[in-house]
Amino acid sequence: MNPCNLIDMLRNRGLISHIAHENSLNEIIQNHFISLYCGFDPTDDSLHIGHLLPLITLKRFQIAGHRPIVLIGGATSLIGDPSFKKKERIFCSNKNINLWTEKISKQISYFLDFNCGDNSACLLNNNIWFNKINILSFLRDVGKHFSINTMINRTAVKQRIIRPDQGISFTEFSYNLLQAYDFFILHEKYQVLLQIGGADQWGNISSGMHLIYRRNRKKVFGLTIPLLIQSNGIKFGKTESGTVWLNAKKTSPYKFYQFWMNIEDTNVYDFLKMFTFIDILEINQREKERHIGNNVMYDKSCLAKNITELVHGKEQLLSVERITHFLFSKQHIYLKESDFEQLKQDGIPSVQVKYIKDLQDALVYTSLAQSRTHAKNMIISNSISINRQKIRKNHIFNNQDKLFGKFTLLSRGKKHHSLLCW
Repeated sequence: MNPCNLIDMLRNRGLISHIAHENSLNEIIQNHFISLYCGFDPTDDSLHIGHLLPLITLKRFQIAGHRPIVLIGGATSLIGDPSFKKKERIFCSNKNINLWTEKISKQISYFLDFNCGDNSACLLNNNIWFNKINILSFLRDVGKHFSINTMINRTAVKQRIIRPDQGISFTEFSYNLLQAYDFFILHEKYQVLLQIGGADQWGNISSGMHLIYRRNRKKVFGLTIPLLIQSNGIKFGKTESGTVWLNAKKTSPYKFYQFWMNIEDTNVYDFLKMFTFIDILEINQREKERHIGNNVMYDKSCLAKNITELVHGKEQLLSVERITHFLFSKQHIYLKESDFEQLKQDGIPSVQVKYIKDLQDALVYTSLAQSRTHAKNMIISNSISINRQKIRKNHIFNNQDKLFGKFTLLSRGKKHHSLLCW
């Protein structure tokens, strides 16, 4: 067995919010390889960075020799988990759920090893058993083990019940039983002993543990991972401009990378522990030396690179690094056409143009200048560049300015950019 104490490692990395029967679980995973699972409901066509910690935690268990099972909620996503939601979800169609299941299953496959022998990861869908279940049997065999009094006193449910403008439907209320049944089935058919999830899943995980004990008199385990909340109170992964997705077509690798570069300095070392596989002793040493020179920015860059490569791969990380050097360093870097496509997607402000009179007009059109006079003064003061080349007088655009025949980068100083897309 792996001599590493996995539970201690997870706690030292800040990855445990709740844990049930810790001593028993610790003893079992120290002496045996187990199967564990985490569920993901396909409620959109991509996972987002809020899903990263559960996936990374599954990966940590697999590295230690345990078998991770990913359960796609093809059935439960038709209901929608009400946990700590302010209002009921909009119901998804079967067609969308089937399409989204295919897409997020592919994303998940990048994180875990599905071909490594006895602890190969396994991907399942709970519609396998829910499509066959009889409602009367479910109410008799599952529902009878749950007290309404207990269920309505769960924090996630109580918060909705006390809101007269929203309340909670019976449909959502039943979700807790459905997820409990998932754990029960996985325990019976796949010998799953542990369910993990975000801290908001503790009530659902506890219900699964309860059902298995009531029906089989077997002790199983639950572990939740902290939910990350930003200083502005917004759930981690959400920004003013929207969710940070793992799908490169929804959030480009460059924007993904920049998200991590822009986190608060106070979070850098906690996130290095939680999101990367860098040795914790090295991270602790880096934290001690954070005030030396520009170490925090270097360590933030290390975090961004690690997570970008984990999610998008080495090739996309190299693209991100090219773009970053092109925009922010003095080095002369040549970008690929695909790099400019990332910038056009969401990397920097971009505008579609057919004809522009001159540079002054372009600066006004891209909002880099307030007026032609303002633009003229900036050009004279040597603060404007075209494709990283300083411009000292008004300029008429020509084909040489159009990289790959369609992109021109305008810059004001070092930090303000706009992309002309011809």
